Amino acid sequence: MLDRLEEYKEKDYLTAGHAERLKEMCLKMGEKLGLSPRQMADLALLAQVHDLGKVAVPDSILFKKGPLTEEEWEVMRQHPEKGYRIALSSPDLAGVADLILKHHERWDGKGYPLGLRGEEIPVECRILSIADAFDAMTGGRPYLKPRSKEEAIAELKKCAGSHFDPHLVDVFVSLSHLI
Repeated sequence: MLDRLEEYKEKDYLTAGHAERLKEMCLKMGEKLGLSPRQMADLALLAQVHDLGKVAVPDSILFKKGPLTEEEWEVMRQHPEKGYRIALSSPDLAGVADLILKHHERWDGKGYPLGLRGEEIPVECRILSIADAFDAMTGGRPYLKPRSKEEAIAELKKCAGSHFDPHLVDVFVSLSHLI
C-alpha cells in the first residue's frame, strides 16, 4: 500500500503541488460552510488522495498531449473505482473510500461512476470538484494551456448547475481573492 501511495505522490496529478493547492482551497470552502471537524478532516485527506486510482492508469494516457480516444476515456473513467478499492484496503484511507468513489459525480447527474445528482453527492466531493476544476484550468495540463484566474472563475460560473453545485460555486467565488 505504501508503494502505491508513494507512486501517487510522485505523479501528483501531473503538476507539482496540485494536492496541496486543492487541500488549501477545499479547507477554505469547508470553513466558510461551517463543516464539522470530521468533514474537514475527510476533506483534507480527500484533496490529497482523490485521484489515487490513477496509479492504475497507464502513463501513456495520463500524460497524453492530445485528446483521449473513447477507449482511453473508458480506462480513465475507471480510476474512481480503482481508488475506492485501494482506499478500502488501507485503514488510514478507508474512511474516505466512498468520497474517492464519488469525486467525479456532477450536479446534473452526468458524472461517473454512479450518475449521482445534486445533494446525493457528498458535500466534500462537490467542494473538491470545484477546486479541482479551478486548479486544472489555471495550472494547465499537457493538452491544455493555463487560463487566467478570471477565465477559470467565469468557466466555473458557466458550469454552475450542470457540473457544479451553484451555491458552492458562489462560495468559491466569494473566496477567490484568497486563492
